[in-house]
Amino acid sequence: MDSRHLFIGGRWVPASGDRVINAVSASTGDHLGAVPAGSRDDIDRAVGAARAAFDAPAGWASWSTARRADAMIRLAAALEARQGATADAVSAQNGMPITVSRSFEGVVPPALLRYYAALADSVPREEVRTGLPRGTTLVRREPVGVVAAVMTWNFPQTIAFFKIAPALAAGCVLVLKPAPETVLDSVLLAEAVEEAGIPDGVINIVPGGRDTGAYLVSHPGVDKVSFTGSTRAGREVALACARLLRPVTLELGGRSAAVVLEDADLAAHAEQFFMAALLNNGQTCFASARILAPRTRYRDVVEFCTATARDAVVGDALDPGTRIGPLVSRRQRERVLGYIRTGRDEGARLTTGGGRPPGLDRGWFVEPTVFADVDNASTIAQEEIFGPVLTVTPYDGEDEAVRLANESLYGLAGTVWTADPEHGARVAARIRTGTVGLNGYLPDLTSPYGGRKDSGLGTELGPEGLQAYQQFQSIYHP
Repeated sequence: MDSRHLFIGGRWVPASGDRVINAVSASTGDHLGAVPAGSRDDIDRAVGAARAAFDAPAGWASWSTARRADAMIRLAAALEARQGATADAVSAQNGMPITVSRSFEGVVPPALLRYYAALADSVPREEVRTGLPRGTTLVRREPVGVVAAVMTWNFPQTIAFFKIAPALAAGCVLVLKPAPETVLDSVLLAEAVEEAGIPDGVINIVPGGRDTGAYLVSHPGVDKVSFTGSTRAGREVALACARLLRPVTLELGGRSAAVVLEDADLAAHAEQFFMAALLNNGQTCFASARILAPRTRYRDVVEFCTATARDAVVGDALDPGTRIGPLVSRRQRERVLGYIRTGRDEGARLTTGGGRPPGLDRGWFVEPTVFADVDNASTIAQEEIFGPVLTVTPYDGEDEAVRLANESLYGLAGTVWTADPEHGARVAARIRTGTVGLNGYLPDLTSPYGGRKDSGLGTELGPEGLQAYQQFQSIYHP
């Protein structure tokens, strides 16, 4: 797939420069296609198109919620027509097993569009409140304006629609900056936007690297930023937005804990455990990859984790039988292998994995790896590895388990494993993190999803995700 144009202002236009982003297969290293690399001039054009679409008297922001909902539902249908191609493109680029890509990248975006289309139509844009001490106030919900949406590569379409769907429902317009590792799927998205008849300038797409994203985040024509990526990059985005007093939503990194309680039956939840800990080859921000096990059952938990990793089929991302595919890039593979070396150097006990899988000499593969006897303060327990690496740490008593879970710079997600869900919920409530799953984990599209501490600022998904793209005006009448 090769695209020679950018999607700006509802049209396919030539890029201002001649630089390209080459997409490479994570499974083989082969060339997959190319798209233009956006420049500052391209960002200027995209923000200008978005600004014009938002400020137009009869533009997207002025449409009724019902009319916007109709357009969003058309976009959902256009995306569904491309589900297979989108899943293939994502898996080829970032190594996501195709069964996962079909379940997430092909399904979540249309579902979010339909959810927010219905939600926006049910939320009144204006309400009258009785004032204190007297009078009345008309409270109005208004779209925040032009949104700069900067995405990461691990779930590129799912994460994009964490932003696109609520922003469109609120009446906002967007400039999207896909990550350079996953650009081909953005071409399919642009085709769907065009087919659905979304008005010119409402969705603009400019792929690019870090410099392109930084320029977009600081652009004077942008009203809000929504960023998903690493904590390090998120701090830079936050600094830029702070200087500009610009609202920002940040969904950043994690090193979430899986608290295994004494009564947990992990074998009964084997598939849920795999999905919580190793989904998308461990390239998942909410992965419960830091396993905390009661000392009385420690050996059993280590053996279960070891078998889970050792028995996972490793192979080409496009093979339906693959459970663990390659990592997104050579650089990411070397980064993860570096953490594995660090784990060994720090004295953790390797129980399985630890290198490149035999027979897979092409692509960016790393064996699913488990370390036991891991100090919770060690590097591999505290830093986000973003690969198929699990650590197992023993604890004595639930108070220590909660303390270890909370001894982290991150606070995005986590899991509790138990035969008693009510007891598990009480333990979960003590964990200082934005979301917790009981005997499994997936973000609920209808409920708030966001991090604490170094895992980010603000909230996505649910009604709270819609409110993130709205601002309020109060008109007081004495």
